[in-house]
Amino acid sequence: MKIEIWSDIVCPFCYIGKRRLENALARFAHADAVEIEWHSFELDPEARPKPGASLYQLLAAKYGNTEDWARQMSANMTQMAAEEGLAFDFDRAVHANTLHAHRLVHLADKFGKQDAAKERFFKAYLEEGQDLNDFATLARLATEIGLPAVEVEQVLHSEQFTQEVRHDEYQARQIGVRGVPYFVFDDKYAVSGAQPTELFLEVLDKVWEESRPRPVQLAGTDGAACGLDGSNC
Repeated sequence: MKIEIWSDIVCPFCYIGKRRLENALARFAHADAVEIEWHSFELDPEARPKPGASLYQLLAAKYGNTEDWARQMSANMTQMAAEEGLAFDFDRAVHANTLHAHRLVHLADKFGKQDAAKERFFKAYLEEGQDLNDFATLARLATEIGLPAVEVEQVLHSEQFTQEVRHDEYQARQIGVRGVPYFVFDDKYAVSGAQPTELFLEVLDKVWEESRPRPVQLAGTDGAACGLDGSNC
């Protein structure tokens, strides 16, 4: 079974959705047969560093509301994340453009470390207040998960994998993705948002059952339905 996921690294719902899917997979009997592929999605492709501005100020300005409102919304999100074992810290969050982090996730895919890259970047932004605009920070995070330093530097100081990011975003538009996280199971069922673990588990079971042909039951071949003398067989 293949699960494709569109997400952005600065999206708190995306990290929560990742953890809920993982919790569902931990209870799914066939998790070892599941392949996950991450796709890029930029919530704000034009994002630029804004030194001195808190995330609350930026959210208030973006949505035309107050800073107190932004703090309350963030507190609610932090509580939701805590229920999944995540420790969001929006006080330390640094507003970031995520293009370069997405490019490194594509590099990580080359080494079979795509999921590890997503996890490390999510944690760095949402829990640790690390600056994902900074190439030195991105390089350190990438090498922490085992990506070769030389290739990381080559990617960061080039346009490598930018086209792959754009292709992911093109695919998202083609299938009507309007928000993230967005999960597609076996190119058949889509789940939008950080849905509860139970819903993910239901979808996993349904997709697995539908993708595996049922054994053909021939008449009279069920020994439990046959008489000891062979009647009804």
